[in-house]
Amino acid sequence: MKKGYWISLYTKVENQENLKKYAEAVTPIIKSFGGVPLIRGGKYKTFDGDDFIRSVVWEFPSYEKAIECHNSEEYLAGWAIAKDTTIRHMQVIEGFSIE
Repeated sequence: MKKGYWISLYTKVENQENLKKYAEAVTPIIKSFGGVPLIRGGKYKTFDGDDFIRSVVWEFPSYEKAIECHNSEEYLAGWAIAKDTTIRHMQVIEGFSIE
C-alpha cells in the first residue's frame, strides 16, 4: 500500500500563538490517524522558487488515511484555530512504491 503525505508550506503566520495552539490541538488527532511527523519547521535554505517561512511534512500509512484525517471534523476544528491568521499551501500527496 502506498503511503500518503501532508505537505504544508507556510507563506504567512500573523499570530504565532494561534499556530502553536493549532499544533497542540491537532497533533494527537493526526497521530490517531497514523500520522508521523517527518518535518516540522527547522533550519532550511531555499535554492530555487518561493521562500516558505515554515514547512511541515506528515507521513500516513496510506493516501486514503491522510485524506480521511484532513477531512475529519476533529482536524478541521483544530485548523479553525489558525486558519484566519495563517496562509499556507497544503497538499495531500500519494507516495510511490518501487516494489
